[in-house]
Amino acid sequence: MPRPTAAQLVYGSCTVIFSTLAMLLLSQTGSGLGVTVIALAALALGLLVAMTVPLPRARTIEAPAEPTESAPKEQPVSTVL
Repeated sequence: MPRPTAAQLVYGSCTVIFSTLAMLLLSQTGSGLGVTVIALAALALGLLVAMTVPLPRARTIEAPAEPTESAPKEQPVSTVL
């Protein structure tokens, strides 16, 4: 399993923090069970966001293309006067 990149860690962490704050403010819950459910939902959302950030692709070195013979090579023209 590849290691997460810095971008994935940042996106996931920001998602957890901001979604937890937003859900707590919007729900106005005061019970321990409500806070636990919101925290677990925010962690799941953060994990989802972190895993859907595209991974950097490995660069492949391509060989230079060989010239194709689309036109015949021209012969030098000699002019005699």
